[in-house]
Amino acid sequence: MTTFRIGEAAELLGVSADTLRRWIDAGRLAADRGEHGHRVITGADLAAFARDRAAAPDGTGNSSARNRLRGIVTAIVKDQVMAQVDLQVGPFRVVSLMSREAVDELGLEVGSLATAIVKSTNVVVER
Repeated sequence: MTTFRIGEAAELLGVSADTLRRWIDAGRLAADRGEHGHRVITGADLAAFARDRAAAPDGTGNSSARNRLRGIVTAIVKDQVMAQVDLQVGPFRVVSLMSREAVDELGLEVGSLATAIVKSTNVVVER
């Protein structure tokens, strides 16, 4: 059976190793000790935990989109009509093009938290 060390599992979940250790200590995720005494998580347990986390998105309202990526706004470039919003989501940069009006209505600014919703080829940002 495939097993993952704490660092590997944390990277896959997009959290720090310390966060993952706290979840294990709190009983939210099962872990065993590997042959060298390090904590390991089975692939099946990690997959089930990831599915459960994805089933409870942080956003409000209902949506058919399942790919919700919460991150921090790192850059905004606006012109008269359009805007480019850059989010840092874990190790990934997500870029959304939207109307300037939408950026203003959402109150987006560098440093604010936002969620990128990926559906097909479009990225929708909500706050």
